[in-house]
Amino acid sequence: MSAAKASQQPHRVLVVDDDPDIVELLQYNLEKEGYEVRTAPDGRKAIETARTFSPELVLLDIMMPQLDGIETGRQLRDLPELRQTFILYLTARSEEYSEVAAFEIGADDYITKPIKPRALMSRINALFRREAQKADPGEKIEVGGLVISRKNYTVTAADKSVVLPKKEFELLFFLAQHPNKVFSREELLQKIWGADIYVLERTVDVHIRKLREKIGETYIKTLKGVGYMLTDQAE
Repeated sequence: MSAAKASQQPHRVLVVDDDPDIVELLQYNLEKEGYEVRTAPDGRKAIETARTFSPELVLLDIMMPQLDGIETGRQLRDLPELRQTFILYLTARSEEYSEVAAFEIGADDYITKPIKPRALMSRINALFRREAQKADPGEKIEVGGLVISRKNYTVTAADKSVVLPKKEFELLFFLAQHPNKVFSREELLQKIWGADIYVLERTVDVHIRKLREKIGETYIKTLKGVGYMLTDQAE
């Protein structure tokens, strides 16, 4: 049974692509799995639709007219109500820079065309399953001078509170659950992104850099050639 069919309410998915054949293919397969689907032909329409539809997942093409997928994703992430929305990029481009750019704005997965519907549905269902298995949303961790709340995806450091995108939050929360323990990039990729999703190890570095920009440089330590850890010693 799919993640959508197993829930009381169907998960909401927004499909954004300027190719009507791809949109039709994705909409058909998603609705067949029990998802509620809206579509948009470009980035500007996607943002307009997202404001009222509040999708839990956005399937977003990169190469589009008017507003490309990277800028569209960035603007979607800026909407407070969509900070925790999954973003999966669909693209025919395989250059590393476009993948890095996608994860820079907080993408959850990156899928190259041509799209294989069964494989795509499996990855989407896995995303929602992992989300359902997460800890109690009221859970809070205090470590190293940080207060990290899963309820609203916030972290408070030095009396300053910030809301983090989903993957940045999950990375920080995981490190905070294991203070002073070093994890390699490969281990963090498997724990946060999952073994069934292929992303570059550099993606971890990008998210660590963004976390340091938001919470300060002193909390997450780099052990050169080994990996990262969160210290429980406030500085």
